[in-house]
Amino acid sequence: MHDIRLIRENPEAFDAGLARRGLGPEAARLIALDEARREAVTTAQQAQSRRNEASKAIGAAMAAGDTVRAEALKAEVAALKDELPALEARAAELAGQLQAALEIIPNLPAADVPEGPDESGNVVVHEWGEKRVFAFTPREHADIAPALGMDFETGARLSGARFTFLRAPLARLHRALGQFMLDVQTGEHGYAECNPPVLVSDEAMYGTDKLPKFAGDSFCTTNGRWLIPTSEVPLTASVMGELLDEAALPIRLTALTLCFRSEAGAAGRDTRGFIRQHQFEKCELVSITRPEDSEAEHERMTRAAETILERLGLPYRRVLLCTGDMGFGARKTYDLEVWLPGQGAYREISSCSNTGDFQARRMNTRCRAAGEKATRFVHTLNGSGLAVGRTLVAVIENFQNADGSVTIPSALVPYMGGLDRIEPQGDK
Repeated sequence: MHDIRLIRENPEAFDAGLARRGLGPEAARLIALDEARREAVTTAQQAQSRRNEASKAIGAAMAAGDTVRAEALKAEVAALKDELPALEARAAELAGQLQAALEIIPNLPAADVPEGPDESGNVVVHEWGEKRVFAFTPREHADIAPALGMDFETGARLSGARFTFLRAPLARLHRALGQFMLDVQTGEHGYAECNPPVLVSDEAMYGTDKLPKFAGDSFCTTNGRWLIPTSEVPLTASVMGELLDEAALPIRLTALTLCFRSEAGAAGRDTRGFIRQHQFEKCELVSITRPEDSEAEHERMTRAAETILERLGLPYRRVLLCTGDMGFGARKTYDLEVWLPGQGAYREISSCSNTGDFQARRMNTRCRAAGEKATRFVHTLNGSGLAVGRTLVAVIENFQNADGSVTIPSALVPYMGGLDRIEPQGDK
């Protein structure tokens, strides 16, 4: 959410930031709307003030025996009483219009974010790991995994397209990956493990910039709760409306949860396999920081996500997203893309974003230093550490063998009860 006061103070900078996003100017329209709102508020306040004054004056006129003036004042008070609801309603209407206009405008990009219209403008920051040289032609996971327990047919029969039923050792490997991620993020990177609800309110979704603009990307229950698209929502919203002690920052939270997305804008994309599902699991990372610490925290968070890929021996690259490819709430984003030899391509497996104070304004979450009266909005960050399903895909493709088996990365062997290879299962 943007602060209309800051837009009034520097409209040129606001429009320049939007231009970097490929959007047209909005400052003049927003300022005009805000001026109309403030004028309406002033008019309503003046009418209320005059009503109070006239009400007090009635008594004085009566005491002085001036019945003519008293009656005139009574008529004025009655007229103002009738007029005030419309004046207040107009002020509220304009405030709502301004709010609606502001809440669908994306965050402004940080100065060091490269400009570009789409993913073609992204910049590879670095690459890690050597791509395996296969003695055979590597296959995609969608061709290998069914024999290992990735049951697309049953998932579709139970729930429809983009649902998958995992069985036997593959289900265990999926669970092992999630547990491994949690253990590394809590034990080595200082994230506190949480187990949040996966059904949240409108307020939690709004505060984390998922509503109103992206309502169509999520699932809503019949009683108005939302299935979380990521545990970024409940983890970040856990400090909604709070005044935090700066000495307690940063707050670092993690959770391994189910996530649900409608994939409304993904028609025809990744229809084969386990890449793009309506239901998936993700180890989420969230940080709440002082404003001056968020850039360093962004680097730290991204590095925490990279650690998982390195421990698993999965080649990847870090990509700095350009202005045209960043998410709505982000001011700067790094994507981690893992190498999939079956596809012969890098695919996104984590997205780590610094949202600045964009979400904090929507949630009204502030911090204050000890002994200070002034407060300020915190900065919030979120990232995947990692998406479990996509990591499973990467393990299958990178560690596949010619006979259809998959070697378990050494870091996961303890989580698999010592099993170091999963074999094709034949009939389910």
